[in-house]
Amino acid sequence: MHKPEQYQNDAMNPISVDPAAPLFIVLNAASGSDEAVTVREIIETELKQAGRKFELSLVTRAETIADVARDTVRRAREHNGVVVAAGGDGTINAMAQATLGSGCPFGIIPQGTFNYFGRTHNLPENTIEATRVLLSPLAYPIQVGLVNDRVFLVNASLGLYPQVLEDRETYKRKLGRNRWVAWLSGLYTVLHYHRRLNLTIEYKGKVSTLVTPTLFVGNNRLQLEQIGIEEASVADNGELTAIAIRPVNTLTMIGLGFRGALGQLGEADHVVSFSFQSIVVKPALLFGRKFIKVATDGEITRLHSPIKFRVADQPLYLLKPAPVEKK
Repeated sequence: MHKPEQYQNDAMNPISVDPAAPLFIVLNAASGSDEAVTVREIIETELKQAGRKFELSLVTRAETIADVARDTVRRAREHNGVVVAAGGDGTINAMAQATLGSGCPFGIIPQGTFNYFGRTHNLPENTIEATRVLLSPLAYPIQVGLVNDRVFLVNASLGLYPQVLEDRETYKRKLGRNRWVAWLSGLYTVLHYHRRLNLTIEYKGKVSTLVTPTLFVGNNRLQLEQIGIEEASVADNGELTAIAIRPVNTLTMIGLGFRGALGQLGEADHVVSFSFQSIVVKPALLFGRKFIKVATDGEITRLHSPIKFRVADQPLYLLKPAPVEKK
């Protein structure tokens, strides 16, 4: 396994990108809104004015994005091109999944609600400015998390958090996509969720047990900083951060949610957090569930137990503004 130092000082280890390399862009238009049409026009206008070759594919059905992503990466490899994801964290995740290990540089045009990945790497939320970043001459190594064989750039989780995400999508379809809807739907889920995970965790050669409503693994410095987790900086340095909550009543759980919103979750007595490069998680019972619901960057799937969280052996190379060196 690689050492954490592989991801340190990313400003010193970029790769050069051919200024003539074609861009292979996937734009998520699955929501069916007119906004996707506007975004497409902006991207095409900016790249034509810059004289840059590109191909743009629209995803109109969410269930096809994995196939589109694989085909896009194949074409990018054939033409020594750059893979670009235009969409929210879920779209970026699907494109990153296909791109990891391909040797292609990776670019994004953020379009989601929270955009933790894009904001962490100082990528503009304005479509015009984000498109211009795709013309950057350098791509920087970005740490990738894996849960079994699935990529996550922001977070992966078991238990309560995947349920929060499922309920959030239901309410967003009914009430619209904004942060207030996301927050209120999360509160509703916490009030009605009473399950607990009984887990065994293998970590650094030792096995321990954990009873918790949720296990959250972070790979995004900005998100971890916002909720007040001390280990936030490891997300840039070759490690992930696990966060678990000891069993508590509903009122205490709501209080923890408010503490997270205030950036004080790491100070709570009921919260356990630690950094790692690799852990294995499985149901503690001998006849535990073979498949466990897992969320990766907001997308829900079921993975076969045991569940292994680890840092990928190789990074993605992201087109982004040059990092500011700390003095």
